[in-house]
Amino acid sequence: MYFNKTFFFLSVSLLLLAGCFKHQHETTLITAKHTEPSLSIENGKHELNLGSTLFINKGFYWRDGYIYIPKMYRKSTPIPLLIWLHGGGGDASDADHMLQVADQYNVAILSLDSRHNTWDGIDSPFGPDVRFIDKALSYVFERVAIDSTRIALGGLSDGGTYALALGRSNGEIFTHLVAVSPWRLSPPSDVKGNPHIFIGHGKRDNVYPIAHTRHFIVPGLKDDGYEVKYLEFNGPHWATVPAVREILKWLVDTPSNSTN
Repeated sequence: MYFNKTFFFLSVSLLLLAGCFKHQHETTLITAKHTEPSLSIENGKHELNLGSTLFINKGFYWRDGYIYIPKMYRKSTPIPLLIWLHGGGGDASDADHMLQVADQYNVAILSLDSRHNTWDGIDSPFGPDVRFIDKALSYVFERVAIDSTRIALGGLSDGGTYALALGRSNGEIFTHLVAVSPWRLSPPSDVKGNPHIFIGHGKRDNVYPIAHTRHFIVPGLKDDGYEVKYLEFNGPHWATVPAVREILKWLVDTPSNSTN
């Protein structure tokens, strides 16, 4: 009997590929429930150890994230939370420069790695990243006393774009949304709640034009009924320390809308 190796390997590859597609499905909603913490955690930076090793751009990388608990945190007093999403090609360590400012404002920082080079929904269906954010948020709720009126989803560039989209579909849990140097991406499902929104853009940004944010993104959000704080800061395509300080001050000073 003649055995065609090329046909055999092609068939196996197609079956494996079909299996991958079969198990993919879109997820757009966060299900994590805000609760009183049942576990304890020390102040400082803690790897989540919830991730996995993934094949990205011809290499294998550990993709996870961390939670930073500010120095002033005490379990008896709930504090604000900022979930930070890096720009395309970045990782959770891109938020390291925020931690000293987080200490000043007593804000917890949950910084996450995307499941691929950038966040799903931008170049693929929403799903893997949404589920990881959900899992990481549950992890934090179990360990940290979080102020439910100040839970922010934010990010830089692709991360900020993603936060504006996913956050509006989950506005009943994300009371605040932050986007630094974003582009436009529609919410993946019906919008909920009425989160406050902070938009920042560096005047020296050479990746996404500031004019697009100023003339399209911000007016569009206001037309949709959102309360938007807009900041143009002296910086490149990056969340500079002064910009981070403005973001965290805004988060601390601005409780959630009563309609959430």
